[in-house]
Order: sequence, then C-alpha cells, then structure tokens
Amino acid sequence: MDDLLLHVLRYIHLVGFAVLLGGAVAQYLSGTLRINQAMLWGSIIQLASGIALAAPLRPEGDEPPVAKLVVKLLLAVMIFVMVFFSRRRAQVNKGHFLAIIVLTLVTAAVGTFWR
Repeated sequence: MDDLLLHVLRYIHLVGFAVLLGGAVAQYLSGTLRINQAMLWGSIIQLASGIALAAPLRPEGDEPPVAKLVVKLLLAVMIFVMVFFSRRRAQVNKGHFLAIIVLTLVTAAVGTFWR
C-alpha cells in the first residue's frame, strides 16, 4: 500500500511540474509576462506533493538524502513565493519570470539526477 501511495504522490508531483512549467511557457510565448492560474496552482501542487513525498513512506534505508530534500524544499518555496506574491501584477519583470522557469527546471534536475 505504501508503494501505491508513493507512486500516486510522485504522479501528482509530475502533474504539478507540468502545470507550472506549461503555464509559464505558454504565458512567455504569449508575450505578456504575468503569473497565470496554471503557474499558481502548479507551484501549490509541487510544494504540497513534494512535502508529502518527503514523508518516511519508503522501506528503511531507501529514503532520499536529507540534503536533497532540503534543496528541493528551498527551491519549491522560492518558486511559490515568486509566483504567489506576483500573481496580481499586470506584468512582471522578465528576469523574475525567467527565474521562475529556470528554478522549475533546476528543481526537476535535482529530483532526477541527485541520487
């Protein structure tokens, strides 16, 4: 049962990533750099499911390194803060917007390559 829960949480985490990155890329391509609902909900899903994934659901000795969890948490919180507090602006700075995209990709890279 723990294995099924872990897979469901991982799936939800991937959906959150897709929603966040997809919303950001679509908004970037539209030419208006603003935070859309997809980015907001994607960042919420990423943060919540990431915290749930950090719970000790795995067999003993199969947990990810604590440093990896801390780095991913810090990145997820940074993305959420950047999205949440800018969501009502008509337009955000290009560097701020691109930082959200880059941090999202870095978070995925940490999750994928850090073993």
